[in-house]
Amino acid sequence: MRRIAFKDTYTIGKLYVDGKYVCDTIEDKDRGLTNTMDIKEIMKKKVYGETAIPYGKYKVDITYSPRFKKMMPLLEGVTGFIGVRIHSGNTAKDSLGCIIVGKNTKVGMVTDSRATYSKLFKIIDGHKDITIEITK
Repeated sequence: MRRIAFKDTYTIGKLYVDGKYVCDTIEDKDRGLTNTMDIKEIMKKKVYGETAIPYGKYKVDITYSPRFKKMMPLLEGVTGFIGVRIHSGNTAKDSLGCIIVGKNTKVGMVTDSRATYSKLFKIIDGHKDITIEITK
């Protein structure tokens, strides 16, 4: 996933699977966190519910979400964050550090999120050793 637009309250990105573009993303504000920072540095810069996860590479597991009551992608080992998932929504306000997928057709949001999420889930479900790398 490559972050491409950095706004005051949200971040827009492009999500690729095996090098092929799949969809757009929206996340909370990018505050320049990286997975090489220690927890103290991350927590000093993080604003709860308003901060995109650190840049880096993460293992993705498909696990049951008690909140959403279905199987969903979960990013493992995100320093300073818990329960980071890829899911549907429309704006960064629908996220607490999660990655929301859709189409970036309107300023400050993604559209067609449920259909986009369903398409992405079909692509990755059943695969082992899934990783996501977040870059600029």
